[in-house]
Amino acid sequence: MRVLVALGGNALLERGEAPDEAVQRRHVRRAAAALAPLAAAHQLVVSHGNGPQVGVLALESVRDPSLHHPYPLDALGAATQGMIGYWLAQELANAGVRAPVLAVVTQTVVDADDPAFGAPSKFIGESYDRAAAESLAAAHGWRIAPDGDRWRRVVPSPRPLRIVEEGCLRALVAGGAVLVCGGGGGVPVVADGRGATRGVEAVVDKDMTAALLAQRLGADRLLLLTDVPAVMRDFGTPAASEVRRMDLAEAGALSLPAGSMGPKVEACREFVLRTGGVAAIGALGDAAAILDGRAGTTVVPGP
Repeated sequence: MRVLVALGGNALLERGEAPDEAVQRRHVRRAAAALAPLAAAHQLVVSHGNGPQVGVLALESVRDPSLHHPYPLDALGAATQGMIGYWLAQELANAGVRAPVLAVVTQTVVDADDPAFGAPSKFIGESYDRAAAESLAAAHGWRIAPDGDRWRRVVPSPRPLRIVEEGCLRALVAGGAVLVCGGGGGVPVVADGRGATRGVEAVVDKDMTAALLAQRLGADRLLLLTDVPAVMRDFGTPAASEVRRMDLAEAGALSLPAGSMGPKVEACREFVLRTGGVAAIGALGDAAAILDGRAGTTVVPGP
């Protein structure tokens, strides 16, 4: 099968961890070890989150006294795509993946009039207590929102419309390459009437971009791998329970957090609805079992 795997940003840097290169490389090696068996049996395309990483670079940029202006989010998105893509490509090869592994920096076209630009909702960067978050917001002009019992910066997350490099990606997949692409949702760009593009201040949801890539590259399966074992019904209550399998109607009826599991289920629904294929959500370490339907939450077209 052709399988598109999207790695959550928190699967590469866990909450509370120092965002040091050594820490992230350790997680990338773990991810590569989990994905290598899939690459041996199937054709693999890998996407990844970048919320923690782009947040670190954004904070460094606003604090750098040598800069007249901080680097914009589109440039930081491209930088993190290159960094994480390099790590993943190297460690997948080191884990024994024999096919050529290529990391490609991709651009994602969004609508300049997307309502998301007026309602920032995508978490990036570290979490803080409320007082620290409000101080940073006042100093740097950030928007902030609660994330559990902590606070984080939020930025616009417009819906992906198309991938600029789609034709090249299709050719590389057809040639047998393992691709790392669409990282962090891709660099967000808008196109004018002549087709010229420019970057915008946003972070596209990587799961929605993964669903779009899976459709456009003809994937048979979409796997969204994160740091939780499955979708939880009644999350945060004593009645919480794992959802092992659901169809499109059941997935649409679930009430889930907008900033975390909600977009993942929406991305799965989008892929299944558009392709009739199967999507799944679960923990990175269970990748092979999730693909086989023995772990995680599987989303199917109908009952």
